[in-house]
Amino acid sequence: MVSLTVVRPMRSDSILPTLMEQPNSNGEHMSQIVLVTGASSDLGAATATALADSGHTTYAGIGPLAGRFAEPSGDGPRPVQLDMADQRSVSTAVDHILAECGRIDAVVHGVGPVPRGPLESFTPYQLAQIYDAHVLSTQRVNRSVLPQMRERREGLLVWVVPANHDAVGEPYLALYSEAVTMIEHLAASYAQELTEFGIETTIVVLEFLVPEAGPRVRAVYPDDAETVQAYEGRSPGLIHAVDSKLVEHELRSAEVARAAQAIAAVVSSPKGTRPLRFTPGAAPRY
Repeated sequence: MVSLTVVRPMRSDSILPTLMEQPNSNGEHMSQIVLVTGASSDLGAATATALADSGHTTYAGIGPLAGRFAEPSGDGPRPVQLDMADQRSVSTAVDHILAECGRIDAVVHGVGPVPRGPLESFTPYQLAQIYDAHVLSTQRVNRSVLPQMRERREGLLVWVVPANHDAVGEPYLALYSEAVTMIEHLAASYAQELTEFGIETTIVVLEFLVPEAGPRVRAVYPDDAETVQAYEGRSPGLIHAVDSKLVEHELRSAEVARAAQAIAAVVSSPKGTRPLRFTPGAAPRY
């Protein structure tokens, strides 16, 4: 029997109020223009709402079939059609925000889908799709928003990654681990390169592996069912064990609310005070 272990970080409630209590030089929080790319997800929706509630002009990037934020609601998040697999859609969304607001101050990158299954059973086309959903999608957005940030020498990229993903490189979850590791390395590299342009980066490490719950989980299953069965024949019950572990480590309402508030706190913090990396409920790293 294969054991899948997830280590949760130690909890501390000090970081969130510390971030949220830092005003700008005038003693007030600056209102930001923010794009949340994955606002169709539970965490993305909560983050967009938390940002809007904090006084930021927040654009909720949603897919064409998303029901959330279908219509603008007062001072709440403003919906914008955003298919991150389509460069034209990304460019149109960014141009729309720039036309309305003149700038984009911050982008919040969400978590991609969860591939689950034996590595061999994923087709090359599926691997390309997984890579696109996790990596190329963020690159499309970055290439669209960064030029105006570089010109203004001002901006913030927030990257959200699951907790303890390195330990998830176990049977049937290795692709998820690899994809998230690649995103985290990409974020760290951007952080180094963008410093010269005055653009900041924060990596938010979640306390859970799966940023959705129940039927909303965006899982990717192998197309090669015959190969899946061959592996299941040698390791009966392993697929079920992995699925059970994923369910155990889906987000909970309290966790997603805490993460959304922490992301909003990072955006609200003055330039120069934002941590490079932190887990909501734990001490930050600067």
